[in-house]
Parts: sequence; structure tokens; C-alpha cells
Amino acid sequence: MLRLIGNVLWLILGGFQAAIAYFIAGLICFVLIVTIPFGVQAFKLGIYTLWPFGTSLVPATTNPLSGLVAVLGNLVWLVLFGWWLALIHLIAAVLHAITIIGIPFAVAHLKLLRASLAPFGYQVAPFGADSVRPLG
Repeated sequence: MLRLIGNVLWLILGGFQAAIAYFIAGLICFVLIVTIPFGVQAFKLGIYTLWPFGTSLVPATTNPLSGLVAVLGNLVWLVLFGWWLALIHLIAAVLHAITIIGIPFAVAHLKLLRASLAPFGYQVAPFGADSVRPLG
């Protein structure tokens, strides 16, 4: 019940707008065709941003080749998108941590900060899951 209340408050207090920004970025990546893998990651982060309480980012079980592709994708992501997304989440976390009520939201922003730095090779899973199988 607490997770539901936290997620609803998160949506009202800025989570919805952040998720919409990720979805718009994903759509732009899809339009550019070459950046479709980055669009998929943006949508994954958008879904994670919509409902951060009760979910976590866990390593996806993959073969070694896709692990190398994930590392390369994360490097490109970090240079193009990740550093400024992480900076935005860091600033939001500091601002939320000023008040006692905002501390859970600061923690959620720190979870999103980690996710925004390297989204390739990870999937959103219910809290407590160690790993999940890749979709598809």
C-alpha cells in the first residue's frame, strides 16, 4: 500500500513529466531510425520513471556478445544522453532531500540517476528480483 501511495505522489509531483520527457526523447530516436536502440532504452527508462517504487533495475541474462554490445551502447549513451540526465536527477535528488517528506523521492531520483548512466544490459523488474530474462 505504501508503494502505491509513493508512486501516486511521485506521479503528481513530477514523475509524470519526467516520464513524458523520456517518451518524447524515445520517439525522436525512433524517427531518426539509426538511434532506435537508444529509443528503446529511453522508453524503458520512461516506464521505470513512471513507477519507481517497488521496481528496480537488474542485469538481464544475456550471452557474452550482447554484453559487449551493451557496454558499447552504454558508452555512447553516456556521452550523448547519460551525463546530462544524471545531472538532472542529481539536482532533483538534492532539492527533494531538503525536506523530510521529499527524502523518498530523492532516493527514487538516485535510482533513476544510476539507470540514466547505463541503461543497456538492464531491465526493470519487481523489487527483489535478481535477474530477469530478456524480452522476446
